[in-house]
Amino acid sequence: MTTITEPQTAHPATSAPASTPSRRQWLALGVLALTALLLSLDVSVLYLALPELSADLGASTTQQLWMLDIYSFVLAGFLVTMGAVGDRIGRKRLLLAGAVAFGVASAAAAYASSPGQLIFWRAVLGIAGATLMPSTMGLIRTIFSDEKQMVTAIGVWYSCFMGGMAVGPLVGGVLLAHFWWGSAFLLGVPFMVLLVVVGRRVLPESERHAGTKVDVASSVLSLATTLPVIYGFKEIARGGNTTVALTTVSVGLAMAIVFVRRQRRIANPLVDLALFRSRAFSTALAIMLVGGVVMAGVSFLGSQWLQLVAGLSPLGAGLWMLPANIALLLGSSTSARIAGRLGTARSMAFGLLVCAAGLTLYTQVGAAAGLGLLVFGMCLASFGIMVPSTLTMGVMMQSAPPERAGSVASMSETSAEFGIAVGVAGLGSLATFVYRGQLEPYAAAHAGHATTSALDSLAGAVQAATTLPAAAARELVTAAQAAFSTSLNVVAGVGATMFVVCAVAALRVLRSR
Repeated sequence: MTTITEPQTAHPATSAPASTPSRRQWLALGVLALTALLLSLDVSVLYLALPELSADLGASTTQQLWMLDIYSFVLAGFLVTMGAVGDRIGRKRLLLAGAVAFGVASAAAAYASSPGQLIFWRAVLGIAGATLMPSTMGLIRTIFSDEKQMVTAIGVWYSCFMGGMAVGPLVGGVLLAHFWWGSAFLLGVPFMVLLVVVGRRVLPESERHAGTKVDVASSVLSLATTLPVIYGFKEIARGGNTTVALTTVSVGLAMAIVFVRRQRRIANPLVDLALFRSRAFSTALAIMLVGGVVMAGVSFLGSQWLQLVAGLSPLGAGLWMLPANIALLLGSSTSARIAGRLGTARSMAFGLLVCAAGLTLYTQVGAAAGLGLLVFGMCLASFGIMVPSTLTMGVMMQSAPPERAGSVASMSETSAEFGIAVGVAGLGSLATFVYRGQLEPYAAAHAGHATTSALDSLAGAVQAATTLPAAAARELVTAAQAAFSTSLNVVAGVGATMFVVCAVAALRVLRSR
């Protein structure tokens, strides 16, 4: 295993001035950022296309869920393996091969004639996406050796990735207004052609370690760890069979133990556990995981509050969330500048404390009023989270040898996938627990089928109210909305506390940077 030591990086204020990136470097970054834009845009576009394609293909509810989830399942499962493959065969080579596969799978998905075909090609897209994400970030490490330039480049990458999420619904709406659902998949084809043509010319090849092979058993164990855990947490969040979900998660965790033991024994591990000897690396990865958990859970609840408590339509809720999307872009694009003034540790702590402040506003949101507080809190949290999200990747890259850049990027992306799954399931379960506890006194005083349904969820309460007389319906919905708002307050308070703890950890561990 490679021995990792703590990096002795100079504080930005005392570093020698970095040279200006060349035109070729910026062009290469543009190609990589364009790839990030496509990957995020392609996901958000599908959500709008789902109703139309489901009706056209005759997909059942279960098949619809697999159409959505299979991409993220396979993507998360193959990230670690593909990161290691890129380190060994060259990240440029893997990126270009993945681009070809992504383009072919996109075209095939666009013309799928059955739900089974579409699910299959979505799985292929997940494998191809797993080659693209760690390769782009690993190549940024190769192109920009200067830390300041690398942080700026990562900020650009994140801005494009988040920009794709923001404009995806708009692009999808335009496409679906003029074309059939397959156009949402064909959107990726010209992007991939451009990536292959331009990338061959401007992207440098990373150093290859062709003498070492990817351990197949480790790859299988990686899949056996990642897929069951993420599937289990998604089932919990979806309200599926809890026993099956927890059993699945337990199987994944057992496989994780076997995976770690194998990585310690073999000469060419898929994940170099020596990376975790660096406190900077471990802390940055933990902050990224916590950020994903908290933001996924709070965003999920916040979007529900906008529709079920504030009474907004899906379009109206989306419009109220636009300021937060803009704040995301501002945070990712200014993180390098903030780090140049404050240093890495203080910048990360600053961003995390801004997140905590935003979530503190969430704790004041009530059922009767709070739309302004929620939206402003969203903006603060969205801006704040992008500062550490951008900088943690830079810290992780600088804490690892260049030949491990692809593996580091894949671990970061896998951590993000885990964070989203755990956040929606874990914090969603906490919200459900608080919601039921708040509503039980009302249910005890108004026993009946409607109140029993209301205890399941706020959506269930709204639906059950349609079966009651007007006065009783208003009373039930008001009580359920108040209970849900309290659950949002509690989850936001927990998230704010976690961000404060992360800010302290960043200051203590990363203060030498």
